[in-house]
Parts: sequence; C-alpha cells; structure tokens
Amino acid sequence: MHPAPIVAGILAVLLGPTTMLAGTALFLGQTAAGAWCTPAELAVGQVPDGLATRTTDGTPVHLDRVQLGHAATIIAVGSRTDGVGRDGLLVALMAALTESRLRMLANTTAYPDSAKFPHDGNGSDHDSLGLFQMRPAAGWGSTADLMDPAYQAAAFFGGPSGPNHGSPRGLLDIPGWQQLPKGAAAQSVEVSAYPDRYAGFEPVAVAILDALTRTSAAPQPAGPPDVPAAPSPATRVVFPLPAGTWQRTSGFGMRVNPVTGVYELHAGVDYAAAAGTPILAVADGRVVFTGRTTGGANSIRIVHTINGAPAATAYRHLRDGGTHVAVGDQVVAGQHIGDVGSTGNSTGPHLHFQAHPGGDEASPVDPERWLIGAADLTQPALAHAAAPACPTSEVEL
Repeated sequence: MHPAPIVAGILAVLLGPTTMLAGTALFLGQTAAGAWCTPAELAVGQVPDGLATRTTDGTPVHLDRVQLGHAATIIAVGSRTDGVGRDGLLVALMAALTESRLRMLANTTAYPDSAKFPHDGNGSDHDSLGLFQMRPAAGWGSTADLMDPAYQAAAFFGGPSGPNHGSPRGLLDIPGWQQLPKGAAAQSVEVSAYPDRYAGFEPVAVAILDALTRTSAAPQPAGPPDVPAAPSPATRVVFPLPAGTWQRTSGFGMRVNPVTGVYELHAGVDYAAAAGTPILAVADGRVVFTGRTTGGANSIRIVHTINGAPAATAYRHLRDGGTHVAVGDQVVAGQHIGDVGSTGNSTGPHLHFQAHPGGDEASPVDPERWLIGAADLTQPALAHAAAPACPTSEVEL
C-alpha cells in the first residue's frame, strides 16, 4: 500500500466507492483481537504495537502491529475450533510466518481483483494469496474468500467446521498431526516445495502466542469492581467497509423511513453491499454490545478513545451468524468484526453505520464528517500536511 494523508484518504473513500483507503498509519488489513477460549482457557488479549524475537538459527524477526493483528485473527479462529489447541495454533502461526511473514498479500498478476480487498502488499508466488498463500485453483476458496484472513485461518485448520470439508486438507484433516514435528505438520497442509522452512519459525510462533494470549486465571489489573477498562487510545481510523464493495444509499439526517413511512431522523449512513461483505472496526476499541436492536437488526457497538475523548460506533443489519466479536473483546482498526446482512427493518443488504462522539450514550452525529474529524485527531500532523479543502458536495444529506 502506498502512503497518503489520512484525511485525504477518508475523503477519497467518501467521494468514490472504488477508491482504496491508504496511509502511513492507516491500513485496511483486517486484524482481530477478540477474546476466545481454547480448551486450555487461552484468550487473546490486547495486540501490542510490535514484537522483537528470533528464529531457531538466531535471525532477528521484528513484527509490527498489523502482522500481530493477523496473528491474533489466526489465534481467535483456532481457539474456537475444536481439536486445535495450543500446538495447532503454533503450527498455523509457523505456516503463516513462513508463507507471508504474517502479511495479507494480494496477487494482482494472477488475480487483479485481489487488489480491491484489504491487503498489506502484493505477492508474486505463482497464483497464491493471503496469509497462508493459498491457491483458488487448488480449491482453497475464491479470491474473495482468500482475501479474508479469518477465512484463510479456518481453511488452514479445516476439520468438520472448516470451509473445504477436507479437500484440500486442513490441519485437523491430517491423521496423527499431533504426533508430527510442528514444522512437518505445517508442511502437511501447505505441501510446499521447501518443507524445511517452517521449523525455523517455531520460537517466533511461541513468542507471538505468549505475547497475545493470557489464561483466564491470570490476575487482572486492580481497579473498581465491574468497571471495564477504558479502550486503548486509537492511533488510526479506517473506513467500515473494504474499498470497492459498497455504494452509499442514504446519508445522515431527516428522511422518510423506507420501511415504516415515518418522517424521522436517520441517525447514521447506509452503504449497500453484497451480503457477507466484511464489516471493519473503524478504530481500536472495546465491544460493548452484540445482539438485536429493538427493530430486530443484528448490531455491534464499540467504544473508543480518540484524542483522549470517548466515542462510540455502531454497525447494524448484520446477517444472522455474521457477528465475529463478543462483548468485552478488544478490537483493532480494520478488524473484520461482522458481515453485511439485511436483518431488522431493512430493504436489502447494507451496513448502517453510526458515530457517537462523547461515548455510547451520546447523541449520534453525521458519521461521514465524524470519520474525517477522527482521522484528523488521531494523526493531526499528517492530516494537516496535505488535507484538501472539503467540497460542499462531499456529503449529501
């Protein structure tokens, strides 16, 4: 991805649905930091900004927050998949480290449309895609499937709940994988021409798993009982849908409700998108609600801290089974939190997105203008460097 001023990127997204959002601190790579329990009651904690470690032969490895976010996605998916356990998580991390260095790679030579999905760079390994360098031609999934880190992780683990039903084989589809050396287990899934590469990343995988997880019995920070910790300060802001997947259909403001016929405030903005399109957290934060609204729409609410001030965002009309976070989860900007649907009072698949500066109980504001302001607050020096004047037609109410 190419550097660009954050506010300019936000404006470009709002002005055209096919524009890619990019920035030096603004990424559309999907990451995850949800808390899930393994059989050993392992849970994903907050994703650190970086991690320095070494391979088996002592080669230094430096991982950034985006790479660690992808690792958190792998851990989250594996932790809720029966039969994976800690060993299976390590095998998956070793495979992704070897194949992509934990980067979500497009492949515009083999699949030009892969560039329209959130990604961290462009790969060139034949016709492989994503974290695990999986090939659509080998049956791993479509381009859209394989540009979703959570899907790739589920495909790698396989098993009864895997998307490919044993063909190609995921880790759980390989008899006796637990008795294999971890590098050999990774090779059994990847079937690489270089089978000896995986073993060298085992200490790196251990360091990642230790850095990102905690046990449920671990001591918690002291503080007032039943008062959740404030979300970590946001350092970047992203658009809530992948570039090129949506069409703006209704803005913030008074309108006639297309379902009820009542003239009332439309408290958010609607973006039509195909059912199943990934919904992304716009900033780091903590999930405070998942469930149905009074109108029957599946919804997620997240609280944030932006420039020292509280804020909240809401994402509605998710499809049934399309919520990928739970209350209390810490999420990161760009994380795949849910899937577009049409539940509740809805005329078709779309995302209804709301913004509440001031916190979860505060009144909603125009979320498009809020996105621009939030980007400005998280990276003021970068934002003011080359932010264009806002055209009056930028947001139509």
